[in-house]
Parts: sequence; structure tokens; C-alpha cells
Amino acid sequence: MAETTYPKGNKTVSDSLTESIKSIRYEDINGANRLFGGRLMEWIDETAGIAARRHCGGNVTTACVDQLTFKHPAYLNDVVVIVAAVTHIGHTSMEVRVDSYAEDVHTGERRLINVAYLTEVYVDDDGTPIPIEYGLTFETDEERRENDDALKRIIFRKTRAAEGF
Repeated sequence: MAETTYPKGNKTVSDSLTESIKSIRYEDINGANRLFGGRLMEWIDETAGIAARRHCGGNVTTACVDQLTFKHPAYLNDVVVIVAAVTHIGHTSMEVRVDSYAEDVHTGERRLINVAYLTEVYVDDDGTPIPIEYGLTFETDEERRENDDALKRIIFRKTRAAEGF
């Protein structure tokens, strides 16, 4: 399989790395006194979009949330750290992994509370998908593994779509 060449060359995964920090307030809490999942999803979507925009240099729209795994709760006054980076580049879309943590402000220790994969599409001013002009260079084995796993998720999504899911 021939390697794709991109008009503007490649960027690294770290070029798209984006970190957002939120403090959980009363309006972010659900009836069980935990962080409302919808609020975290909003923060994840925003952070993923910024990471994608940093990679492609333009506007993006979220096409798919492929995986959203809630691992642990977060509570009032917790500091939530959301870390996103591009893991795979397609023709007009890219995958972004987003890890969310509750951070202990006393020790700096982070506890993973959520992992999500989102597909972001590069769009023009009218919202029409356009080709991504930057490829992706991997600097670590972990980045290569994430890209390989992204290819598996793409096949899985296409299979599900073909089956009507």
C-alpha cells in the first residue's frame, strides 16, 4: 500500500496535544452528587475539537463518538484534566483520543475517569468536508499502536454501518 503524501507535510501527535482543565461546580453535578456525564461529554467534545483544529489548521465538526468509557466518577470541587491528541488521519477526517482525569490538587496525582475516541471532520466555511493537508508522524511506539488501533475501529465502524447499525 502506497504511503499518502500530504500537500503541507506532516505534523506530530504532540503538535495537536491539547489539555483543558475544569473545576467541578454545582451546575456540573447530577442527582447522585457526581459529575454529570453529559457535562463531561461536552468538555471532551470541545477539547477534541481543539486538538483536531490544531492538526488541520481549520474548522472541524464532530462526526462520531466511537467510544466513551466512564471508568470512575468525579465529584464537586474535583479538578478535571482533559487531554486530547490526534491518533489517525484519513482523507477528510481524523480520530482524536481524549483521556479525562480527576486530579488531586494536593499531590498532583491523576485518576483516569474517562477514555473517548472521536472522529472529527475537517470542513470549509460552508461545512463541506475538505481534504486534510497535514499527515501524521509518530514519534513513539504508543503513538503507532494508537494509529493501528484506530484502523481497527474504522473497519469496525464500516462493518456496523453496512449491517445497519
